[in-house]
Amino acid sequence: MLFSSVKFYAVRFLAAAQNPTYFLFSEELAMNISYDSYRVFYYAAKYRSFSQAAAALYSNQPNVTRMIRKLESELGCALFFRSPQGVRLTPEGEKLYTHIAIAFESIEAGEEEILSDQSLQSGIVHIAASSLALRTRLLQVLARYRRAYPHVRICLTNHSASHGLAAVQNGLADFAILAEGASVPDSLTAQKIDEIQEIPICGPAFLELTEEPVSLKRLADYPIISLTEGTSSHDFYAEFFLRHGLSFSPDVEVETTAQVPPVVQSDLGVGFVPREMLYGTPEASGIYPIMLEEPIPARSVFLFQRKTQPLSIAAKKLRQMLLEDAPQESGK
Repeated sequence: MLFSSVKFYAVRFLAAAQNPTYFLFSEELAMNISYDSYRVFYYAAKYRSFSQAAAALYSNQPNVTRMIRKLESELGCALFFRSPQGVRLTPEGEKLYTHIAIAFESIEAGEEEILSDQSLQSGIVHIAASSLALRTRLLQVLARYRRAYPHVRICLTNHSASHGLAAVQNGLADFAILAEGASVPDSLTAQKIDEIQEIPICGPAFLELTEEPVSLKRLADYPIISLTEGTSSHDFYAEFFLRHGLSFSPDVEVETTAQVPPVVQSDLGVGFVPREMLYGTPEASGIYPIMLEEPIPARSVFLFQRKTQPLSIAAKKLRQMLLEDAPQESGK
C-alpha cells in the first residue's frame, strides 16, 4: 500500500468531503492517530474478523488485536463487540467504518489508476510534429510503440515549427518533433533524434534537369516551390541559396512538405523533399529526382519538451524510444 508511513489526516479529509456531518464526529478525533491504525481497523471491520484482517495485512492476529485495542483507547470508545463467535462492530465502530471505507476505497482507486498507468493499460500522448518530421524515424517508432502499448492513445497534430513550440509551451503537446531552424525558448529543451536528407524534384515538364547533374545557379532559373516564409524550411533554403551567392525567391509557396509533391506533379516548378517521400518509379509517380552539384546539408530533427513539466509515463516511454539510437549531440 502507498503512504504507509504518513498520518491519516487525508482519510479524515476524504471522509469529511463525502459527508460534512463527519466534522461533528471528527472533533473527537483531532489526535495523532497513525494511518496503520486505521488500516488495521478498516480490514478488521471489512471482514468482521481479526484473523482475516491479519491475513490481508500479512500480519498476525495478536498484532491486529493489539492495534485495535490501542485505537479504541485513543478514541475513547469500543469499536467491536467480542464474543466466542467472533467480532461485530459497535454503533461507534459502524459510524467510523462508514467514513474510513470511503477514504480507503478512494486511496485504493488512486493506487490502481497509478499502477494502470505504469503498466500502460491506458493513457494518451500528444505530439506536435511538422510534416517534414513525419518523414524521419517518428512514424516507425510510433508503429513500434503501438505494438508495445496498444491501449495508449496517440494524438498527432501537424504544426509549423513556431506553432509546434507554442503547443509544447502551452501544455497542448507533451513534446514536439521539428526540424532545426526554430529558435528554442528558454523554457524548452531540445534533443537531436534524427537527420533527414532532402533532394530537388521536378515534374515531366522539366525533364532536362534530370539528364545530368545541374548547378544550383541553373536550378534557380526555374520556378521554385517552397514552404511559406517564416517556416524553418523556407529559412533553411534561403540560407542555402545565399551561401552560394543566390537569392531565394519562391514562385509557389505551400503550407506543408506533403503539399510539395502534388504541386511538382502538376509542373508548377521545382521543389525540395526528403528522399523518403519518393515512392515507385519516376514514370509511375510523375516525380523525377534531380542531381544537384552542390550538396544540400542534412537537416537535423529535434525533440522539444518543457524543462519543468514532468511527462506522463506513456509519454516518457515514447520519448525513450525516440531517443534510442539517436545521433549523439548535446541538447540545446
